[in-house]
Amino acid sequence: MNLETLHLLFFKNYEEVNLRLSPHINCFIGDNGSGKTNLLDAIHYLSLTKSAFNAADTQTIKHGEEFFVVRGRFHALSSDHADEVIQCSLRMGQKKTVTHDKQPYERISDHIGRYPVVLISPYDTDLIRQGSEDRRRYFDSLMSQLDHTYLELLISYSHLLRQRNALLKAANGQAYDRDYLLVLDEQLAPLGEQLAQLRQQFLDEFTPLFQKHYQQLSDDREEVTLTYKSQVPATDFLKVLRLNERKDLLLQRTHAGPHRDDFVFLMNDLPVKNYGSQGQQKSYAIALKLAQFEILAIRKQQKPILLLDDIFDRLDEKRITQLMRLVADHTFGQVFLTDTHLDRTDRVLSTLSEQISRFRVENGAVSPL
Repeated sequence: MNLETLHLLFFKNYEEVNLRLSPHINCFIGDNGSGKTNLLDAIHYLSLTKSAFNAADTQTIKHGEEFFVVRGRFHALSSDHADEVIQCSLRMGQKKTVTHDKQPYERISDHIGRYPVVLISPYDTDLIRQGSEDRRRYFDSLMSQLDHTYLELLISYSHLLRQRNALLKAANGQAYDRDYLLVLDEQLAPLGEQLAQLRQQFLDEFTPLFQKHYQQLSDDREEVTLTYKSQVPATDFLKVLRLNERKDLLLQRTHAGPHRDDFVFLMNDLPVKNYGSQGQQKSYAIALKLAQFEILAIRKQQKPILLLDDIFDRLDEKRITQLMRLVADHTFGQVFLTDTHLDRTDRVLSTLSEQISRFRVENGAVSPL
């Protein structure tokens, strides 16, 4: 599937936008702050029903408006499939709605994974530099696109975890319904064990792909690894919950479980966060995203949409050249990129034979170049 058209209404800084897109490469050119990245985020919404940058959906509604709409027509590459129209919309005070050919999903989670997408941005090194929550969110999002069973497990686990934490908080050092807590523990434990097991299995498959891409970016200079650090696989999670009950009551939250686990990024057996140079961290982050693209393409049997946000401004020539080589080799399918300088974009893309559409982004308006 390629995204053929994109329609926005009151989305972030846009009042209304209607675009017809190239099936190959689409370039959004404009000054910083003009809204280029918002267009990529709209495409991210169509795939994952949420923003890549804003935690709250209401933050994507244009200031002064009451709702937003993002709609896209996906063109089938095979004649066996019809085009499909996906729409995400939200009105203040109401639930978000996602429709497929005008029919709402019973559960929005049923949409996840149908239209895979990969975003490469200057902020990807935050995965390395920031805390474990960012890394868990990244791998949970990737695995949810790949495996609906994992997504359902994650939703169920998160729901029970919220209930358990609410009970712990309500106790506040006072008497509490311990029987209810024990029931929650018995329901939570097997889900947590399955999540940890699936994460480890995924990493066993994902790591060789990641290592291959890092070696291509770095000329085999360093040995890189990914490790899943969990309290769950090595022990009985129900036992962990019971042993930590008193501590959880004092903290008023569940402090042990898959929701606290981490993915450890290593280079020559040392943490990349502490010992990797800026260039090595960039290569590490890009290799993660390229491996993400490859595993999605293999498992979903379709090339994900690739979103490249301001990479020409933030990456050195070597890494840009490697990415463009992959574009030229048709590794990627449909590509969307942003840049501040049209001449630089044209220079980087000059050797490519693919159909390229260029758009000028300025003052909340988008026009073909």
